[in-house]
Amino acid sequence: MNIAVLVKYIPNPEDTPKLGEDFRLVRVGVDGALDPGDEHGVEAALALAGADGEVTVVSMGPDPAVAAVRRALSMGAHKAILVTDDALAGADALATAKVLAAVLKRQPFDLIIAGVESTDGYTGTLPMTVAELLDLPNATFARHVQVIDGSIRIERQTEMGFDVVECPLPALVTVTAGANEPRYPTLRGIMQAKQKPTEQLSVSDLGLSPDQVKATQEVVGVEPVQTKEAGEIVEDASEAPAKVADFLAKAKVI
Repeated sequence: MNIAVLVKYIPNPEDTPKLGEDFRLVRVGVDGALDPGDEHGVEAALALAGADGEVTVVSMGPDPAVAAVRRALSMGAHKAILVTDDALAGADALATAKVLAAVLKRQPFDLIIAGVESTDGYTGTLPMTVAELLDLPNATFARHVQVIDGSIRIERQTEMGFDVVECPLPALVTVTAGANEPRYPTLRGIMQAKQKPTEQLSVSDLGLSPDQVKATQEVVGVEPVQTKEAGEIVEDASEAPAKVADFLAKAKVI
């Protein structure tokens, strides 16, 4: 199988994110890493590809984003494609989807895998937008993935358990953090990653103009989340029912 995995370089998720004066997340000059959610996508791709398949990681980001694709390569992916262009600074989810779709159109893939949502953006819309732009079926929130007779079959995570969803290949699938346990890169894998093919492209290489990838959304302000007030502890159990009833009445629940 020829599988593509969408991955993202994000500021170190263990650090406090920094916003610039334009309210954009600062991505250059700070520690960064492969999005932890994308490691599950890489792991799923490697398991499905087996010994005979090929896994290509596809990403978009500034120059430091090469660290993210190298992490995926060190896990076992075979090659990488990274789109880097100043015209993409501040790109929103739609612009990003257009770029990634343009990359994926350059060669056929049997399957495209992505995480459910990025750790730094949390839109959860990009994979489905990419599928729509490529006119592909998509199966989301997969906790288990199988390829059976030219189709993809997943267990789609739900609040009550899971649904079995099946669609023909080629297709796009998003995997949850519960889908697998990502492998740790070995020292040999880390060394080999530096030698694996990594193609870096610009917007013009994809046949796109700056206007086509211009952001259509703008952040005009950021406010801190309101601090939650401490709850009330009722020590006397005999008073609890009346206290709860009063609270619900004030909240206009009853």
